Amino acid sequence: MAATPAPPQAPPKPTWDPRRVEPPFPWLRPTIRIRLTLLYGGMFLIAGILLLSIIYLLAAQAINTGNEPLFKIVDATQLRVTSDNCPAIKSDNLTFSQFNEAISACIDDQRRVALDDLLSRSLLALLGLAVIAFAFGYAMAGRVLSPLGRITRTARAVAGSDLSRRIELDGPDDELKELADTFDEMLERLQRAFTAQQRFVGNASHELRTPLAINRTLLEVHLSDPNAPMELQQLGKTLLATNERSEQLVEGLLLLARSDNQIVERKPVDLAEVAEQAVDQVHAEAEAKGVVIRGEQKAAVVQGNGVLLERIALNLVQNAVRYNVPEGGWVEVTTEVQHGQAVLVVSNTGPVVPAYEIDNLFEPFRRLRTERTGSDKGVGLGLSIVRSVARAHGGHISAQPREGGGLVMRVTLPI
Repeated sequence: MAATPAPPQAPPKPTWDPRRVEPPFPWLRPTIRIRLTLLYGGMFLIAGILLLSIIYLLAAQAINTGNEPLFKIVDATQLRVTSDNCPAIKSDNLTFSQFNEAISACIDDQRRVALDDLLSRSLLALLGLAVIAFAFGYAMAGRVLSPLGRITRTARAVAGSDLSRRIELDGPDDELKELADTFDEMLERLQRAFTAQQRFVGNASHELRTPLAINRTLLEVHLSDPNAPMELQQLGKTLLATNERSEQLVEGLLLLARSDNQIVERKPVDLAEVAEQAVDQVHAEAEAKGVVIRGEQKAAVVQGNGVLLERIALNLVQNAVRYNVPEGGWVEVTTEVQHGQAVLVVSNTGPVVPAYEIDNLFEPFRRLRTERTGSDKGVGLGLSIVRSVARAHGGHISAQPREGGGLVMRVTLPI
């Protein structure tokens, strides 16, 4: 069946995918390189802390060996001692026992100062070496992972339909080179398959269109004969309608095959202009069926193929008009920019569509409650082409049943 969208009174909520939102700090993304850097630096930091602890304990043990002072004053005549580091021994009225206790306390204090100085200097040295270790680990991780970067860049280029790209990784015959060579072989097979498909589409385009065009010309010539019997004219009109339907089917199949790939050549296209052109083309058919087309088209410029994008709007508007209510029907077509994406919404009145039937509408030759073609409303490829073209532009289409009948078709494309 065809597409059907939502009313102006209850516009559908904008589709928002949180996975598409850019993180506030993309450089904090936990990449493999960052994880390897943290692993290398963390291991060095742990080893440095252990080594520093061992050195500190050994130094403390060595300094504290022999806790008693090396000498004691037992007798002296006019002995005077001064020290800037031990103020307690400057007094002239000290007894020998007081003097010896002051010397012991001063030595203990000097031991503590020496250990504290050793610890502070060691921590500063460890901090500096940790910074160097993390920087060195980051550089080494980047060097080790550089082949993966080449594989990723090649995969991105291939995602843009550039199947001629190859990784061609040099270096030792390790796991990364094996992965790159396997990826190159896969790309080679894909390129051959897509080339064969393109060649087939080109040949089929010529082989299928030519006989249909010849049949149409012959039928039109015979129908133009005023002396032809009425039965023959009626038969000719029937055959001409059948031939026209076959031409539409061939065009739809070829367009579906071409639009399955990514769009290589992109140009700025305003969805508002595309929607206006689609409305103009369907306006006569809508008037004949008594369907009112309304809606506001705001500027929404995307990068893509104008012909294929026009096909999206045309198919959706045509379906919305053809699959509508017999009387008092309407179609609403709007375009705008939401959450950094261009959005085309086509909503309409129409028959009630069960939610479980939505997915079937996007399958080729499928309509609501019927699996094959057999209607004069189309060949059953409209929504399949819309979904294929939207995917080729990096977007997607969604459908929701409208309360009271009809559908809300929403096409979202990246700007």
